[in-house]
Amino acid sequence: MTAPRHNRAPAIAAAIAASIACTSGLLLAGCKLGPDYRRPDTSAPPHYRFASDADAASLADEGWWRVYEDPRLQQLIREALVNNLDVGIAAARVDQARAVLGATRLQQLPAASVAAEAERARTSNFLLLPGLPPISNVFELQGSLSYEVDFWGKYRRATEAARAQLLQSDFARQDVIAGLVAGVATAYFTLQSLDEQLDITNRTIATRQKFVDLTSAQHDRGTVSELDVATAVGQLAIAKANLPELRRQIGLTEDQLSVLLGHNPAEVLRTPLEMLQPVADSTPPTPVPVAGLPSSLLERRPDVREAEENLVAANAQVGVAKANLFPTITLTGAGGVASTALSSLFTGPARLWSFSGSALQPLLDPQRSLYQLDLADAQKRQALLQYQKSVQTAFQEVSDALIARAQYAEVQIQEQAWVTAQRTADDIALARYRVGYASYFNVIDSDRDLFSAELSLSAARLNTQLSVVQLYRALGGGWQIEQTATANSPVH
Repeated sequence: MTAPRHNRAPAIAAAIAASIACTSGLLLAGCKLGPDYRRPDTSAPPHYRFASDADAASLADEGWWRVYEDPRLQQLIREALVNNLDVGIAAARVDQARAVLGATRLQQLPAASVAAEAERARTSNFLLLPGLPPISNVFELQGSLSYEVDFWGKYRRATEAARAQLLQSDFARQDVIAGLVAGVATAYFTLQSLDEQLDITNRTIATRQKFVDLTSAQHDRGTVSELDVATAVGQLAIAKANLPELRRQIGLTEDQLSVLLGHNPAEVLRTPLEMLQPVADSTPPTPVPVAGLPSSLLERRPDVREAEENLVAANAQVGVAKANLFPTITLTGAGGVASTALSSLFTGPARLWSFSGSALQPLLDPQRSLYQLDLADAQKRQALLQYQKSVQTAFQEVSDALIARAQYAEVQIQEQAWVTAQRTADDIALARYRVGYASYFNVIDSDRDLFSAELSLSAARLNTQLSVVQLYRALGGGWQIEQTATANSPVH
């Protein structure tokens, strides 16, 4: 029993597709050339140098919103994650890699096409065969399927490489986010420190202005010399000279932070200075945060994962290059209908079909393909060395951050002791001067030393804060998504 006319064309196409599927199924059992990826052995130390302990927990396991508890800083980081252009660029690269992966996957599927053609032509009477009309019509509808059998695994390796490149771009995006979080925190803490130094300078200027007024009055009464007045005026000018430089640094830091936030340069709001802990009441630095196990760094740091996925892609490209040395096996099937009359186009006699298989081995390309294989091998070696270097760099950065955090904290403790002692010395010198037991130069010296001590303490506190930022970044923290991480679920 024959199929109805309107169902014959789909039946022909289905038969061709089935033939290709059956034949390719036999060939798909072929090998997948090239080495399968295996993570290189790395000599991870049992614990970090300068680490206080080797607990499995790590500062980097905490989300940035838990590490940086200042609500205003958290708001700025959220704003930066939405508006920062570098994050947007990194996200666009992820979309590009995802599109490349989709296109690469499609290479493993048959290529299907449909063509329709209608032609009307007049043949010269001198060329016309007897019995045929001079004007003829041809109507044709044809579908075709073409499939290159991935016998050597070329397209499977290419898909493997594209998938690794997608992951690589996503880890690169995470690394950009982690760097952005660290950059915003660094600029914010720097602004707070500059505000503090500006406040210290203004308080010193006010104090020295009183000294100038006092010595000027005493000079008018003849109790001090003009040298005392000139010295007091000079010390006041030294303090005032710090103001332009501090304002310049504040402006530049605000501009830098504005760009990180995705805005044009503008003033940046921060926690008011009066809410900061006063210098005189500063508490000792908190203990050095726990770094965790070094072996977990390979899984946590986005830049290390990025380098590894680059190695995975390079390894897969070696398989692609090897597969190009072997013949290309292609199966092609076509079927349809053709007729000289449109009314008989879908009749049984109008059917046509073809099926073919081919194997192509270029004769002039093998030497070039061998060079491509050499290139792929060299790129794989480079990717391996880059991965090993990224691992070593990661361990070094953690070690550097740990020693910086410990030593900067010790400096802050000593600077605090200096400020406390100098405040006492300044009060004693001023009291002795007022009763005539000390010269004004003792007051000037103690005031100058106190000014330097307070500025040094402010810088030491900033270094301690920034060392935590650097440690958190070095350990691989800062890329976590706030909503996901809040639910204590890993982010992939």
